[in-house]
Amino acid sequence: MNKQTTLRKLKDEKVRFLRLQFTDVMGIIKNVEVPDHQFKKAVDGDILFDGSSIEGFVRIEESDMKLAPDLDTLDILPWEEANGQGKVARMICDIRYPDGTEFPGCPRTALKKQIARARKMGYHLMVGPEAEFFLFQRGANGQATTITHDSGGYFDLAPVDRGEEARRAMVNILEKMGFEIETSHHEVAPGQHEIDFKYGEALKTADNLVTFRMVVRKAAFDYNLHATFMPKPVFGENGSGMHCHLSLFKGKKNAFDAPRGDLGLSHTAHHFIAGILDHAKAITAVTNPLVNSFKRLVPGYEAPTHIAWSEKNRSPLCRIPASRGVGARMEFRSPDPSCNPYLAIAVMLGAGLDGIEKKLVPPKAVNTNVYSMSEREKKRHKIRSLPGDLKGALLCLQDDKVICDVLGKHLLDYFVKAKTAEWGHYIATVSQWELDQYLDKF
Repeated sequence: MNKQTTLRKLKDEKVRFLRLQFTDVMGIIKNVEVPDHQFKKAVDGDILFDGSSIEGFVRIEESDMKLAPDLDTLDILPWEEANGQGKVARMICDIRYPDGTEFPGCPRTALKKQIARARKMGYHLMVGPEAEFFLFQRGANGQATTITHDSGGYFDLAPVDRGEEARRAMVNILEKMGFEIETSHHEVAPGQHEIDFKYGEALKTADNLVTFRMVVRKAAFDYNLHATFMPKPVFGENGSGMHCHLSLFKGKKNAFDAPRGDLGLSHTAHHFIAGILDHAKAITAVTNPLVNSFKRLVPGYEAPTHIAWSEKNRSPLCRIPASRGVGARMEFRSPDPSCNPYLAIAVMLGAGLDGIEKKLVPPKAVNTNVYSMSEREKKRHKIRSLPGDLKGALLCLQDDKVICDVLGKHLLDYFVKAKTAEWGHYIATVSQWELDQYLDKF
């Protein structure tokens, strides 16, 4: 798409409003909407906004920021077509300074820098995410609850799975917006669901994840349900993960595939896996960024807690699915869907590339259940554990120069500051659990 074809499409489709969309550092979607007589200005990247009001952007004395739209992300929002106010389209934007230079606090730009780094090495990253979510009932005043609308389990169907219609509505909207949906189904926990879309290049996948979350929430709202990507909303039930399938390509050839290599994987694949494992503790702060994220990363559920890799079982952090050839890949199992997709994919790619550059070698693959191992066995296999809470993950992040460099000083400083404040507020809060445990006893 160029500026002329973009403006022509907006005119031909009779679009009345255009949303210029971006995310803040935490991954929350923001947008500025302009009417049709401002479309040329928007497409030219001349729309300014107050960056001091957005999480992690700039101080009030340097507030003006520019929205630079990626013209290839133009989409018409299907649910707005028949509302009587005219069609609404959207474009995803990078954030820039008023003079057009790159803004170091833009999460999308951080990912693009790692993509450029990979390109210089001859690679491009393909990512296939599996984002799980819960559907809950809304209260009398429309507020979110944790009351499930079904009692379904893995792959169940109606009448036990009462989310089928909402899921189909989500799939219909996503397909109208160009997604190639592969499957949709009920997940393990009551009220938990998953919709899988086809893997794609790193930037496109990050854009798709942001759009996916927006569509899921919108469609759920239309069914008087609340959709949440909170990692662990219900105690005693499985949490929601976002397993990421990662592979590097050189042109059209999968650089991970090597029929004569160990486990059918190339040296490049082994180095990439080693990089992920080597930086796993630091990555966790970005891929699992909430206090609540660590309520999911506990033993006894499907989420991994140990830094190991395997071809055959799902307890370690990294798994190698059986596919080879173009489908050769690694599955990184710890991320959850509350993360900022741009930053999460950036740190995963940065870690893997570091493994390739340094020719790191992963420890021996662990093909037995890590949870059944003794501490002595884990030590013998050099199996470490992921951080146990957000504070620990932030300390690991700050100690890892490679991942710090991936984020850059601006993003790193704000992220750590905001998350440290979140941790401080959490540990100072008196919870219902504490009241139930101690109020009558002491």
